[in-house]
Amino acid sequence: MADAHATPHHDYHLVNPSPWPLLSSVAVTIMMIGAVVWMKGLVPADAGPVMGALFAKGDKALFFAGLVGTFLSAGLWWTDVVKESRAGDHTPVVSIGLRYGMLLFIASEVMFFVAFFWMFFEMSLFNEARTHVPEIGAWADTAKAWSTWPPKGVETLDAWQLPLLNTVILLLSGTTVTWAHHAIAQGDRKATKIGLGITIALGLLFTAVQAYEYQHIIHEHLFFNDEAISSGLYGSIFFMATGFHGFHVLIGTLFLIVCMLRLVAGQFTPEKHFGFEAAAWYWHFVDVVWLFLFAFVYVVFG
Repeated sequence: MADAHATPHHDYHLVNPSPWPLLSSVAVTIMMIGAVVWMKGLVPADAGPVMGALFAKGDKALFFAGLVGTFLSAGLWWTDVVKESRAGDHTPVVSIGLRYGMLLFIASEVMFFVAFFWMFFEMSLFNEARTHVPEIGAWADTAKAWSTWPPKGVETLDAWQLPLLNTVILLLSGTTVTWAHHAIAQGDRKATKIGLGITIALGLLFTAVQAYEYQHIIHEHLFFNDEAISSGLYGSIFFMATGFHGFHVLIGTLFLIVCMLRLVAGQFTPEKHFGFEAAAWYWHFVDVVWLFLFAFVYVVFG
């Protein structure tokens, strides 16, 4: 019988059994159920005191438990991938597969945002059609509110203030991460550290500006107020689209921070740095999505 651990005579890498895909799926499921519980509650009519306390409306524990589990399992999973790379398991054939995998992941993320853009376009372009729907029950007020754009009661943001600032920040970060990418390909570690450090700082600055923008929207009741009671969908889609993009910026910033730690540890070379390359691709994807958000959500239909 052949030895299962014998040296392979091919360029492919067969990974060892790993618990991380399953645990990551479980953690994400718990996180999303926790998000619903946090926002809507999930208390059965006959729930006992223990279940009632666990699933009480507004309880954040389940969501954050899932969030911690997601980050922990993902981090340990990627740690194993880095170890495989350091062990020489990422042959040229495997590297091609990793690149295809990253491209497919970004493509799936594109379709994720397409869904939000589709909803926003449908609301903004076809609001007039809503006025021709028979005014039945509660729909009467909603149809009336959506007869104009922006919907009645909604006060939109000035695109040429904070949104423009964030656009400049992300475009600048795209140039610095490209600089860092070219520098590492040429073996210039000092320039790579500088470019990567500036990109990380700009990513954190973008998040801070967006958090301030959200605080302004919520504090001033720009989207959700008594006059806009029938136009709440605008605010919901706005926060879903820009909020998920902001979450992607945070994830991308974490990617770049990990790349900086690996760079300092000497794990990247001009010939072998796909981890950084993948993070740069992801960052450029985040840049492009924001350009569409700025153009259509803030400027054209704002």
